[in-house]
Amino acid sequence: MFSKVLVPALLLAAGAAHAEGLPGVSDGPGPNLVIEVADATGAAKGKIVLDLYTDKAPKHVERLVTLAKSGTYDGVVFHRVIDGFMAQTGDVEFGKHGADTARAGMGGSSMPDLAAEFNDVSFQRGTVGMARAQDPNSANSQFFIDLAPAEFLDGQYTVVGQLVEGWEVLNAIKKGDPAANGSVVEPDYMVKVTVQE
Repeated sequence: MFSKVLVPALLLAAGAAHAEGLPGVSDGPGPNLVIEVADATGAAKGKIVLDLYTDKAPKHVERLVTLAKSGTYDGVVFHRVIDGFMAQTGDVEFGKHGADTARAGMGGSSMPDLAAEFNDVSFQRGTVGMARAQDPNSANSQFFIDLAPAEFLDGQYTVVGQLVEGWEVLNAIKKGDPAANGSVVEPDYMVKVTVQE
């Protein structure tokens, strides 16, 4: 199975820009994913809130909500985090905190992969997209949150939402080794993921 990651060649186009805030971003009709983040020792780092776009990617949003409501995302690590690019999580098969995460990024849920729902939303700071393998119709459970604008992903990955709270928490998620495609040793993780309708 292909790794559900962003195509590595695209990393070269990612800038190293950092942002201090997300001006002009407002919370839409939701639903929202509320993610409590902790470091590898279990120490709380804060929470991030993602506003999901049911009008832009209804099947992908339904999948995220289903996995969150069932508790499947609880304990899943941020296995791939690239400074100035994005933070990736959601591998419910191989990415559980406390387990062997050597294959994190290779798995998905027990549900079938999703057909792409590409839309007109551009990848900017805080944009939430679905990770996939080379096949555009291979997104399943993994998602990423942009740390900087990444317009080169537009039309290539399904946008599912936008971070509306917790930029400082997202920006503080432990980064991975750029030489190892962002793989994180002793990664931060999602302690609890809940849905606000």
